[in-house]
Amino acid sequence: MSDELLPATLGAGPLLQRDYWAVLDDVNTRPSELMRRVKDCFEVLPPSALVEFIAPDGVVPGARLDILIRPNCECAVRVIHDDAQSVTLATLDGHPEAGRITFASYRNADGRILFHIRSRARSTTAATRLGFLAIGDAMQTNTWTDFIRNVAALAGASIAGPIHAEARTVDEAPEDAEPLRTPTFLAMGD
Repeated sequence: MSDELLPATLGAGPLLQRDYWAVLDDVNTRPSELMRRVKDCFEVLPPSALVEFIAPDGVVPGARLDILIRPNCECAVRVIHDDAQSVTLATLDGHPEAGRITFASYRNADGRILFHIRSRARSTTAATRLGFLAIGDAMQTNTWTDFIRNVAALAGASIAGPIHAEARTVDEAPEDAEPLRTPTFLAMGD
C-alpha cells in the first residue's frame, strides 16, 4: 500500500456522487460540536461486521486511516480537509475506489441538524467495478447508513424520517483531480 493520493480522475468507469443523510431530532448540541465528537469516535462509528477503520493519529489533517473492508481488503485513506463542521478523506493507492468522501453536520433551511456523507469516487479498475456492482454497492450503502445511525446514537438523537441514500453519475470537476484539498461539499450553518 502506498501513501499516494488516488484522485477520481485516475479511476475507471463512471464518476459517482453518493449522498447519505438524515435529519437528527433531539440534538442538544451544535453541528460543530457533533462533528468534534464524530472525529473523536470515528473508529467506532462504522459497522464492524463490514469495515474497520484504524486511526492511530486520530482524524486530523494529514492523518492516514487504515481500513479493513471485510472479509479481506486492506486499504487506506488520508484526511485532506478538516474544518469545524466537516472532515474529508481521500483514497490512497491500493483502495478499490479513487476519490474523496466528506462527513459533515449542518443546519438545513428549517434550522434542523443534518448529518451528511457525500462521496465522489469511481472504481479503480474495470474488474473492481464489476465486484462493486455485484456486492460492493449494497455493502457501501449499509456501511454509511449504519454510520449515520451510530452518529445519531452518539449524539443521543433520533433520526427524523428515513436515512436517504442517493447515487448519480456526475461529470468530473477540477476538485476531483490533484491536488486533492477540498471537501465534496461545504457544510454551512452551525
